[in-house]
Amino acid sequence: MKEFVISEVKAETAILVGLITKDQDEAKTKEYLDELEFLADTAGAVTVKRFTQRLASPSQVSYVGKGKLQEIKEYIEREADAEREIGMVIFDDELSAKQIRNIEAELKVKILDRTSLILDIFAMRAQTANAKTQVELAQYRYMLPRLQRLWTHLERQGGGSGSGGGKGSVGLRGPGETQLEMDRRIILHRITLLKQRLLEIDKQKTTQRKNRGRMIRVALVGYTNVGKSTLMNLLSKSEVFAENKLFATLDTTVRKVVVDNLPFLLADTVGFIRKLPTDLVDSFKSTLDETREADLLLHIVDISHPDFEEQIKVVEKTLGELGCAEKPTMMVFNKIDAYRWVDKEPDDLTPATKENITLDELEHTWMARLNDNCLFISAKEKTNIEEFRQALYKKVRELHVQKYPYNDFLYEDVEETEEESLGS
Repeated sequence: MKEFVISEVKAETAILVGLITKDQDEAKTKEYLDELEFLADTAGAVTVKRFTQRLASPSQVSYVGKGKLQEIKEYIEREADAEREIGMVIFDDELSAKQIRNIEAELKVKILDRTSLILDIFAMRAQTANAKTQVELAQYRYMLPRLQRLWTHLERQGGGSGSGGGKGSVGLRGPGETQLEMDRRIILHRITLLKQRLLEIDKQKTTQRKNRGRMIRVALVGYTNVGKSTLMNLLSKSEVFAENKLFATLDTTVRKVVVDNLPFLLADTVGFIRKLPTDLVDSFKSTLDETREADLLLHIVDISHPDFEEQIKVVEKTLGELGCAEKPTMMVFNKIDAYRWVDKEPDDLTPATKENITLDELEHTWMARLNDNCLFISAKEKTNIEEFRQALYKKVRELHVQKYPYNDFLYEDVEETEEESLGS
């Protein structure tokens, strides 16, 4: 069966395509294409050109209008003539089978949408059997409604439809339909098997969670690439894989952490992203269960990102979909070392923009908004980490006493014991 997502990391060149709509202005489209370029880079592609178009809504036929599609086609042809072949065109929204088929027929290069690109990165990042199973399920779910386009070569051979409706169509209509139905049955059977396998994994993980003892569970959540794994390494003194790429962490990592005399469990979860495919959320249920069952969420935010407030909304929306919106949450603004702002000139009387807000002003604004339930740190530079540890200790201890009032599992405070023995 023909695959249509990248299966290997190749230094292919890519064109990005996005739309400016009534719900998404030009600045927002640029930010989204910046993220799409980061996704392409993570997958191993090099972006060489961007195309945008202002439309009320995506064209159901070809996403962009005919004129813009022709413009993209001419660019690809010019690059090919100059021996700079374009490997793929990536669209910043999920495309239907019809759209993909029409765009491929016109551009004659590999076509990817945002969802297939994310799925490819997940396939590349998956290390454990659990993650690989979840990614494979999501890929098959994505593939199923798009099967028809895999057999367009039969349409070209058949040419036309109906009884005698096209040269060479006799004897070719049936095999196409048979192969299509056969592929559909194979995929549906495979999806059923993968679901069963994930149910078994769910049971195993549920048993593991039950056997973890009476400890508070804390989950690191947030947008992808905000520094969750770096913070995990800092708190747990472990070596969780962390790098400046999207979705560096797929499998949930759980570590036992002790702050002062208080032990608790800390989980590093997969990062969220704008337009995270529904199939991916469903497939990664067992991974996201760590978030669902957590007693406390640490919402990590990259404050140096120009659109961090939008990322906060995406994470909060995803948490709401997971049924975690009401869980106790601490907002942790990370990467304060990378935060930048622009000073306004003394004679500049225009209203201040978000680029003119200092870190100090941001801190006061958010602390007032969240009733001091937020912290500002740099996990990389270890700035304000001790304050973060103490705030986390206070919150986890409070939850521990509420949940396990008769549990004497708290470790003896070594410092207090030493002081008492010295005093006596």
